[in-house]
Amino acid sequence: MYILKKSLGQHFLKDENICRKIIDALQQEHYTQLLEVGSGGGALTKYLLNIPGINFKAVELDDEKVQYLCSEFPAIEGKIIHKNFLDIDPPFEGSFIVVGNFPYNISTQILFKILDWRAQVPVMIGMFQKEVAQRVAAPSGNKIYGVLSVLVQAFYSVEYLFDVSEQSFNPPPKVKSGGIKMRRKENVEPMKSEKDFFRLVKTAFNQRRKTLRNAVRGLFDEPVLQEGIFNKRAEQLSVEEFAAISFKMK
Repeated sequence: MYILKKSLGQHFLKDENICRKIIDALQQEHYTQLLEVGSGGGALTKYLLNIPGINFKAVELDDEKVQYLCSEFPAIEGKIIHKNFLDIDPPFEGSFIVVGNFPYNISTQILFKILDWRAQVPVMIGMFQKEVAQRVAAPSGNKIYGVLSVLVQAFYSVEYLFDVSEQSFNPPPKVKSGGIKMRRKENVEPMKSEKDFFRLVKTAFNQRRKTLRNAVRGLFDEPVLQEGIFNKRAEQLSVEEFAAISFKMK
């Protein structure tokens, strides 16, 4: 057996029904390479290892879980990357799908890593803390729509798949979880530059209760700030609107 480590944000999936839902979502995709992040006790891994005709790899940081996976699932031999997901380079040439029950304590960093890898990652399917999953999928005008929503949705379409109860995990976390699917957009909205777009969005939401005019004053010349769109607050702007005004930045 293995011991759960709170320091690694470990809550292992035990609900076979949820595992099957994730596999169903995967089966709607066409792919030849698949990366699982955070294999843990192997609840999902045992299904993923049985998908025919694909190149599969799994990332797992914890020594004890790596030993457990190797003894429990001999087919995983040679497929485990024994490192922190945040420290690795893309493990495949060409495109691959990412799937996982993602560790809660690094979920935002995982999403930004996927954004960095987006040229190779057309689809990501996985579970996050429900609040994070909802935020990633939130539309503009929603009170939980924020930096993460805009930056992910600039490059991926996000679908909220299902809720996951605390009882689906061992040990049960204190919060619910949610499954999402991210599909890379064919056409990204034109923006001044990715760097400028990220800076604009982060600055705008840094003082989200203020009008855009007051929140981003330092990024634009005064005449531009008089335009009507700057009367809005950050959460009222769509991805398209953020991208469009990025061209007017200093």
